[in-house]
Amino acid sequence: MTASSSTPRPAVLFVTDLAYEARGRRYCDEDIFLTSRLREAFDLALCHPRDAAALLDGFDAVVVRNSGPVLHYQEAYDAFRVRARESGMRVYNTLDGRGDMAGKQYLVDLSRAGFPVIPTVDRASDLGLLPRSAGYVVKPKLGADSVGLRFTEQPEVPESADGTLLVQPRIDFRYEVSFYFVDHDFQYALHAPRPESRWVLEPYAPSPADLDFAHRFVEWNTLSHGIQRVDACRTQEGDLLLVELEDLNPYLSLGLLGHDVREAFVARMKDSVRDLLA
Repeated sequence: MTASSSTPRPAVLFVTDLAYEARGRRYCDEDIFLTSRLREAFDLALCHPRDAAALLDGFDAVVVRNSGPVLHYQEAYDAFRVRARESGMRVYNTLDGRGDMAGKQYLVDLSRAGFPVIPTVDRASDLGLLPRSAGYVVKPKLGADSVGLRFTEQPEVPESADGTLLVQPRIDFRYEVSFYFVDHDFQYALHAPRPESRWVLEPYAPSPADLDFAHRFVEWNTLSHGIQRVDACRTQEGDLLLVELEDLNPYLSLGLLGHDVREAFVARMKDSVRDLLA
């Protein structure tokens, strides 16, 4: 798999679904760009997430990128994780994260622990812990990309669905903002100034308090190596609340970055994968 030279280059299997269609985003463009740059440092091959478990042999590491929500291929993803752990394969992002990689239980846990997160419960008996709101969001704990999401006037969880659904108040926010990290190092931030257009993003200059907020969740996470995106919303009162801690395959919006910021991100990602291989 590796090129013949005095020092063979590491061989990396890059997992992506180039045909995945996402609202407001072209995942394939981002991964075409990333693979073109990672080839400068590694011997690279691409595969679909359904094929990853069967193709691990012969590679030094696997990079999981824009592979779409794993709930669309849950059995194949679970098989990949088992195969990677059994073989000792290095996976990027590492499989030790406890954000979205492990489902959305973390939103319940962080809410209970008093972190600045949208209040979240997953049981009928806890609905009284939610603040009063003009409306509520109910969504599957293992959901992604708004699959199964619905809006209600009152908070509700059938007792038969305890532990499988999340309930949150609808937040009247000014805008959403995302902070992007490689390992624990901040790279850049983007925000959606219009709440109705989540993926119409613009560069965002975070304040020291903003970075402290984002770092708090990155430090809480147990991810050893990889890319994390901390999604938050700015309330009408000016506070930031966590919306999502994406540590599985976060979309990076690299096409919206200036040249220097994008180049710095690519360089930092290369170093991170090298560190994983060391």
